[in-house]
Amino acid sequence: MSALQNWIQEKESVFLYGVLAAAETAPERRVLFENLAREAESQAAIWEAELRPEGAAAPAYEPSARARVVAVLVRRFGPARLRGVLSAMKVRGMSIYGPPMSGAGDGRDPLAQHPMPTSIDEIGLRHRGIGGARGGNLRAAVFGANDGLVSNASLILGVAGATADRHLIGVSGIAGLLAGAFSMAAGEYVSMRSQREMFERQISAERDELRRYPAEEAAELALIYEARGLPKVEAARVAQGMIANPESALETLAREELGLDPAALGSPWGAALFSFLSFAGGALVPLLPFALGGGSRALSISIALTGAALFGIGATISLFTGRGALRGGLRMLLIGAAAGATTNLIGRLLGVK
Repeated sequence: MSALQNWIQEKESVFLYGVLAAAETAPERRVLFENLAREAESQAAIWEAELRPEGAAAPAYEPSARARVVAVLVRRFGPARLRGVLSAMKVRGMSIYGPPMSGAGDGRDPLAQHPMPTSIDEIGLRHRGIGGARGGNLRAAVFGANDGLVSNASLILGVAGATADRHLIGVSGIAGLLAGAFSMAAGEYVSMRSQREMFERQISAERDELRRYPAEEAAELALIYEARGLPKVEAARVAQGMIANPESALETLAREELGLDPAALGSPWGAALFSFLSFAGGALVPLLPFALGGGSRALSISIALTGAALFGIGATISLFTGRGALRGGLRMLLIGAAAGATTNLIGRLLGVK
C-alpha cells in the first residue's frame, strides 16, 4: 500500500479505538484501546512524514462510511460481537476477548506458560483442538452432508408427491445433487477467496509495519498482553521476546493483534472441492435406491435410508454442541421429516398423477 493509504488506515484505527474505548465498560480494556489509539496516532505520524517527500500533504481525515457504520454497530452491540468485523478492518487487540493468558497474576513465568515457538508449526499449537483445522473440516463435512441430505431428500419427496414416475424422480434427484453441489462449491470458493485475499492484505500490511517500526509494534503487543492480565513489566518482556524472533514475529502479531492464523488461511479450490463432495455425499443417500433400480420400493427404501442418515448426522452434530447423541439424532430426524413431509404435500397439491 502507498504511504497515503497506510496513513488513512492508521487514522481510521485511531477513530475506531476511540469508539471502542467509549463503548467498553471494563476499565482495563478501555485503557488498552486508549493506548492503542495513541500508538496508531504515532504510526500515522510516521506515514505522514513519508508523504512530504512525495510532494503530498496529508489531507484532513474524515472517517469512511464503512467506519461510521461499524462505529454505530459497536455502540449498539458492543465490541465483542463485532470482533470479526473489527479484525477485518485491522483493528488490533481483538484477542483480549479470548481466554486470559496462562500464568497472569499468579507469580509464574509467562514465557514458561506461553513458551516461545521454535518453528512455524508450533505457533498456535496450544489452541488447536476440536475447533482447529481438523475439527473444522469435520464440522464442515457433517453440516455439508446434512445440507445435501435434507435438500435432496425434500426434493425427491416433493417430486414423488407430484408423480409416480420413478425415472422422473431419479432424474430430479440427480439434478438436485449436481445443482446443489456446484452451488455450494461456487459459493465456498468465492467466500474463501475473498477471505484469503483480505487476510493476505492484512498480513502484508503487518509485515510492512514490522519492518518499518518494530519498537511500536512491540509496544502495541505489550499493551494487549497487559490488558489480558500480565503485569506491565512482564507484558513488555514477553512482547520484546516475541518481536525479537524474526521467524515468528509476524505470525505472533497476526494472531495477537489481528486474530489471524497465517498458517491456516485455507485454499479456495480445496474448500470448493470439499464442499462439493460433502454436499454430494449427503444428497446421494436418498437418491441411491432410484439409481440402483429399487423398483416399486425405491421410495420407501429412500425414506428409510434418509431417516437413518438424519439420525446419524444429528448424533454426530452432538459432538460439537455437547448435547446428548440420542436427543440430537431425534431432533434432526424430526426436522428432516417435517421438511420432507411438507414438500411431499406441496407436490401432491401441485402435481398430476
